[in-house]
Amino acid sequence: MDPQYPKEVNPDLAKATEEHPSSSKFRDSLVELIEFVAIVAAVLIVLRFFIAEPHRVSGSSMVPNFHDGDYIITNKLAKSIAHLERGEVIILHNPRNTDQVFIKRIVGLPGEKIQILDGQVYINGKQIQEPYLPQGLKTSGGAFLPEGEEITIPDNQYFVMGDNRNGSSDSREWGTVEYNLVIGQAWARYWPAQKFGIIPVDKPSN
Repeated sequence: MDPQYPKEVNPDLAKATEEHPSSSKFRDSLVELIEFVAIVAAVLIVLRFFIAEPHRVSGSSMVPNFHDGDYIITNKLAKSIAHLERGEVIILHNPRNTDQVFIKRIVGLPGEKIQILDGQVYINGKQIQEPYLPQGLKTSGGAFLPEGEEITIPDNQYFVMGDNRNGSSDSREWGTVEYNLVIGQAWARYWPAQKFGIIPVDKPSN
């Protein structure tokens, strides 16, 4: 039997089997990128479900202030950290089909009495002036609130209408909206670009 001698190690081969420094840096960078993407994704999920949500306006019920195809950001915290106010534009689930989402304006608040008389809206017996409506626009009644009748808005519910009073399906037809059906306040519009900005709250006055 031939004697066994230690195998000669080729120094070039040994170097080749070691991990190249650039490969290690690439791996570290990839791990950091994945961690960053995961953090960003988590933040976006929190924003989307708890803080803000994008919505697209569909239809003409809020003309002339909002048009079909407008894109807005809904502030979902608004209804939790502050009282919803008259004049605010809100996003809500359709009380008759909660899979459908509406954009409307708050006109009547919980506990108030509301009436439509001679084309005008009355709250607690006083006519309100609605600055967001075109001058001279009349408000008609509906199946839930016929012209001349007065109803009291239940606790934790809101009376909402579209700004296009002659072309809006709203509380006049299907009744008041429960608080838990409100998604949030229409906070900002980001499309079309020429209308980009915070959505103002035009409060009606007596």
